[in-house]
Amino acid sequence: MTQNQRSNRLNAINRQIDRLDRRLEDMKRRASRLSNWRLGIFATIFMFGAFVFFIWGALPWAIASVILLIPFVITVYWHRKIEYAIKRHYILLALKQAQAARMLLDWEKIPLAESIVVTKDHPFAADLDLIGERSILRLIDVSITKEGSQQLCDWLLETEPNPELTIQRQAIVKELIRLPALRDRLILNALMTSPRVNWEGSSTGSTDAAQRLNRPKWSGTVLIRWLEDQKIDAKSLWTVLVLLSLMVPLNFALLVGFISGALPPLWIVSWLVYAAIMLSQSRKVEPIFRDAAYLNDLLRQLSAVFSSLEQRPFTQSPALRDMFSPLRVPGHRPSQQLKRANGLLSAAGLRINPFVGLVLNAVAPWDIFIAHRLISFKQELVSLVPEWLDIWYRLEALNGLANIGVLYPHATFAIFKEIGADLNRCNSNGSDRGECSQPPFEAKNLGHPLIAEETRVYNDITIDQLGSVLIITGSNMSGKSTFLRSLGVNVCLAQAGAPSVAQSLSFIPLRVATSITVADSLMDGFSFFYAEVRQLKALLEMLHYPHTYPLLFLIDEIFRGTNNRERLIGSKAYVETLTGGFGLGAIATHDLELVNLAQSTECINNAHFRDDIEDGRMVFDYKLRPGPCPTTNALRIMRLAGLPMSEDLEAKSD
Repeated sequence: MTQNQRSNRLNAINRQIDRLDRRLEDMKRRASRLSNWRLGIFATIFMFGAFVFFIWGALPWAIASVILLIPFVITVYWHRKIEYAIKRHYILLALKQAQAARMLLDWEKIPLAESIVVTKDHPFAADLDLIGERSILRLIDVSITKEGSQQLCDWLLETEPNPELTIQRQAIVKELIRLPALRDRLILNALMTSPRVNWEGSSTGSTDAAQRLNRPKWSGTVLIRWLEDQKIDAKSLWTVLVLLSLMVPLNFALLVGFISGALPPLWIVSWLVYAAIMLSQSRKVEPIFRDAAYLNDLLRQLSAVFSSLEQRPFTQSPALRDMFSPLRVPGHRPSQQLKRANGLLSAAGLRINPFVGLVLNAVAPWDIFIAHRLISFKQELVSLVPEWLDIWYRLEALNGLANIGVLYPHATFAIFKEIGADLNRCNSNGSDRGECSQPPFEAKNLGHPLIAEETRVYNDITIDQLGSVLIITGSNMSGKSTFLRSLGVNVCLAQAGAPSVAQSLSFIPLRVATSITVADSLMDGFSFFYAEVRQLKALLEMLHYPHTYPLLFLIDEIFRGTNNRERLIGSKAYVETLTGGFGLGAIATHDLELVNLAQSTECINNAHFRDDIEDGRMVFDYKLRPGPCPTTNALRIMRLAGLPMSEDLEAKSD
């Protein structure tokens, strides 16, 4: 059923891609014909107009030109409309191709992720493939803004659980999954108003249109900084505006008095003073008019994003309706602000014509008035735009979380359990196993989202008690590390508010700490072993630090950087310290001696992955089974690889 759902969705996307390709070819042919018509009509106007002018004179020529201009204007209108539609189809085609690549995990055709900086002391960022070149973030992120990508990353890497906030996000993500057209339109409209990009080109091969999505993301930080940069004080400009406004009637009164003969030519002095003040202030306000075009581009982009959100009732999506309620406050709607901006920018554009600008400023302080209005409008936007942008960033991050539900139709939302007396708790001596049977962690058919559907294997896991440790043994390449990552990735997705790749998942809110990938640091002078010791020490400190929520710990191969004897002694002591604490977790290991700890400590359980040899090669089913692993395969792998190996020693190892 899962495979059928995914195939049906992928087939639907591919059919959309085919339709878009056919429409593009048709529209390009129509655009080519309209372009030829434009050229032909223009040539006709020129030649026929010249003939009429020389034969019948200027008046018939003017009349004929006006008549012939009508079909030319209509043709230009339709040509531009077709070109606009072509651009929309190219962008939509790129979005659909990128989505198909995501479903197939075709990383070469998935847009690159935004560069994210994470502290090196983060408790799990380096281990769970949440960020990086082939990561969850790159797979699901569809943000147009840098801040939207950063917010999505922050949610995936949250170290402090917030179940109430997570449940709120879940509600919105569920609604977004049901609204694919809305999600596509938001991305499409934002890209349509972005700086000019050549979207045209082949839609197949290395020039796949989806790669055109690899472009610098828009940042609202620049916008906020520009809005907050008030170079000119509106109050001082208002004072000048009042002074000049008072001088205008004085100028006209003196002029009328001079014309009537009642006054000497005092109007000349008055107008010279007026002109001097205007010239000095015009130089000061000139940058405001240069910024006006930037203001127009800004509001066009914001309006493109929010226009449909303002008007859509969302009667079936109450969580989204509440989220967008600030956009519907009368007088503060982005569309209303855009309407005001268009009026101001149209008025500001009159000064571009030198003659019109001279006349306007001669009879009234036009530049100062418009500049003051622009400054005041900019100050109003300072209090409005940050809230609009926060909604946009949050929506983009939520759209990324919803993408999990689109890419994995069988994904489910986690159920969060409350921490209470009904949860079993385990002490290392087994004296208190609790009175009730509700496990703190349960997962059914849990899989890793970064493994292709065709090869992904699902496993069940239940951790019965707080304080429990699951020791996972198994051969090399049997799936131990991947299973640990599957646990961690799905917990992080669930607590971010996204669906998890599982048939069902329920757990108490958990902090997460891992020790899976350990690297030495030449710059800091840390060896591999010391780096691992530091990592394990930090994990232990998190476990014993007083906190509202327990710790989920995931560890792969304790103390792998030292000899067998010391590793075993240290591992036993470390595992015993983990048991009975305010947490739960799993440890993957090759040290089969560690499985014996389950005999003396009730809150330690064993599980394993199995392997087999078929036709001279290793075969793994990647299924988690209870109990310790009965076999190892390191010597077999060495022999199969052609390395020298004693058969007696290999037989003893089995």
